[in-house]
Amino acid sequence: MSDTVVTFGELLLRLSPEEHKRFLQADKFDAIYGGAEANVAIALSVSGFNTAYVTKVPENEVAQTAINFVRSFGVDTSRIVRGGPRLGLYYIDRGASQRGSKVIYDRAGSSFALAKAADFDWKAIFKDAKLFHLTGITPALSSEMAQICIEACRIAKEMGVIVSFDVNYRASLWSKDAARKVMTEISKYVDICFANEEEIQDVYGIQSATRGSATDPANRPIYEHMSEQLMKMFPFSTIAITLLDSPSSSNHIWGALLYDKTGAHYSRIYNIQTVDRVGVGDAFSAGLIGATLKGYSGDQAVEYAVAAAALKFTVEGDCNLVSDKEIEALANGGRAEIKR
Repeated sequence: MSDTVVTFGELLLRLSPEEHKRFLQADKFDAIYGGAEANVAIALSVSGFNTAYVTKVPENEVAQTAINFVRSFGVDTSRIVRGGPRLGLYYIDRGASQRGSKVIYDRAGSSFALAKAADFDWKAIFKDAKLFHLTGITPALSSEMAQICIEACRIAKEMGVIVSFDVNYRASLWSKDAARKVMTEISKYVDICFANEEEIQDVYGIQSATRGSATDPANRPIYEHMSEQLMKMFPFSTIAITLLDSPSSSNHIWGALLYDKTGAHYSRIYNIQTVDRVGVGDAFSAGLIGATLKGYSGDQAVEYAVAAAALKFTVEGDCNLVSDKEIEALANGGRAEIKR
């Protein structure tokens, strides 16, 4: 039976100054690997699900090291395409307290950004797929890549594969108008949509009137109205809206809404002392995908997904390296005690 989660996106080398140094202070950088869709595949694999990751990387030792990293967590890397000039990079100056983090992309001209439609045989890629996951970062990389993403989603739906899409709008990569045009096409094939309030406004044009804290229960009717409007626009079966307040770079207040045919389901709210903010959204996506594959109800699913992301706030690096058992324990009210 088809049971593999396939993800598609750019594999990146992440370079960051040691600890919380600023770029201007750095004389060395910590190097790790990641990227939104790789993060989802790794998180799901660590939690016990079958996953496969699709990307394009050059034929060199740096790219091979990146592939080895992904493979080390049990992800199937056999569908990765080789060729092109270079691996994409990004740099992050991690904030602390009242100083926010800063990301600088160096992705132009990478093997993935220059990929062509002929590089990917989607019918072969989806041969054993249960679910296909994509983010809005990927179609932003080039007009050719946007068409590749649309075609991948179309073929996935034709083959009966569930399509999961994290809007993940990045203003540094493309304009709102360009994003809206492409993401509207992609959304015609999407079953599970991930977004936040700002992305729903910027990409889908649904205006919001929330005030104050994102996690304030007074805003719930507005989130539910936005979800209802999205359901009317697209064939989404599930919409997940993340709710995040950031008093500082070191402290985040975190929760989510899951909206489906049974109505609105809100998670508990976590107050988190943050170790690494990068990849939290990907951890949430992986958590909800995992909960969906487990057949969880709306209430169970949102608690599981939010617990997975809450744990990612405490994990260094891009990827959420926590087990299904750890997620279940937190989702069911577990406390942060020493395990002996």
